[in-house]
Amino acid sequence: MSNKLLIGSHVSMKAPNYFYGSVLETLENGANTLMFYTGAPQNTKRTPIENCKIEEGYQLLLQNNIDVNKIICHAPYLINLANKSTKEKEEFSIDLLISEINRCDSFKCKFLVLHPGMSLNLSIEDALLNIIDGLNIAIAATNNVVICIETMAGKGSEVGTTFEQVAYIISHINNKERIGVCLDTCHIHDAGYDLSNSDKILDEFDKIIGLNYLKVIHLNDSKNVRGARKDRHANLGKGQIGFKYLYDFAYNPRLENIPKILETPRIGEKSPYKEEIEMLRSGNWFDIEK
Repeated sequence: MSNKLLIGSHVSMKAPNYFYGSVLETLENGANTLMFYTGAPQNTKRTPIENCKIEEGYQLLLQNNIDVNKIICHAPYLINLANKSTKEKEEFSIDLLISEINRCDSFKCKFLVLHPGMSLNLSIEDALLNIIDGLNIAIAATNNVVICIETMAGKGSEVGTTFEQVAYIISHINNKERIGVCLDTCHIHDAGYDLSNSDKILDEFDKIIGLNYLKVIHLNDSKNVRGARKDRHANLGKGQIGFKYLYDFAYNPRLENIPKILETPRIGEKSPYKEEIEMLRSGNWFDIEK
């Protein structure tokens, strides 16, 4: 059973090894998938594609029988398609998204996770329409990559906090082959969804959005009570969701072919990913700090 688990984590991509280094980190963690940013998510500074050691990374993936069609890229946080307060801000987000889609394509990565945006002083309805417009423009200007709308916790004026909002966006996308969903367990818990029954959650997702659109899962515990709308990730088994429910969710047979990505906090100076992946593969929770 555990051998079928498609599990990885957010890994760094930095000098000197860039993407090759991301794959090395993945292997060190005992993972069989990964998520990376093509550059720092908080700014627009980017290393030229030709310097990113993409081919070396892919050779390492292939040598270790990791499915290159299941790796995940994440878009920068600076993109806010909901914000059309000025023409400059609108164009900045769309242009940056197009640039990141093209970089993602250069990495031969099929999936780009995107935070849908913040409504700020707009109504949810107007924010959703802006997101739809931006996505349709970016998709029409690019190729291949599937943009995965991430389910959000509802912090501040975040959009995409309900399955209905995500479904509304998808229903208005012109090229539906280029749109998908990233379900974040911490986020939906903080938005008010009950994760104690994975089949019930997936039934609801399927009825409202469609499981065919689910492309990636962010598997995180939450520091907050359900419905807190705060978005504070916790290490597996150290939050309000709990290891049992996250384990059950990860192993739901309906999700077998979907990559699960950990984004849990560091413990002191230590990354928890190797130990958390071991927990998920064995089914046995243990305290990393001890």
